[in-house]
This record gives sequence, structure tokens and C-alpha cells, in this order.
Amino acid sequence: MITKELLDRINFLARKKRSEGLSPEELSEQKKLYEIYLSGIRGQVVNLLDSIEFVDDDSKTKKKFERKTFQQAQIDLRPVYH
Repeated sequence: MITKELLDRINFLARKKRSEGLSPEELSEQKKLYEIYLSGIRGQVVNLLDSIEFVDDDSKTKKKFERKTFQQAQIDLRPVYH
């Protein structure tokens, strides 16, 4: 779950990383916090998609959105942003 404390800690570590750098322990903590944050966002998206219903204008029938699993792409963006 994404809380204000989680966001505050993520932002603190991000600012510290830019200004003075992080210790190995802080880097590990930052990675874990990012994973928690991203899993929360993914959960919100899945819940939103699960609540979508399509309505056919001609027949007025409702169809639930069918979720399909896609293979997640692994892209390394470090060369782009650093």
C-alpha cells in the first residue's frame, strides 16, 4: 500500500542520492521501497482494469474486460538517464 510515509522516504532517498550519494544499505532500502511502490501502482491498474465493462450500443449487453497476461519487458534505462 502506498502511504505518505513511503513516498516521503522514497523522495528523501532520491534527493540524498542526487546530492551526496547513498550507502549500500540505503541503496538496498531504496530498491525495496521502489518495488513496494511499483507493486502498489500495478495493483491499482489491475483493479481498474477489472472494473471495466464494455457496453455494446446495439444490444445493450455488458461484457467484462478480459485480462490477458503479457510478458513483462525488462528494459535498462540507466544509460538514458545517467
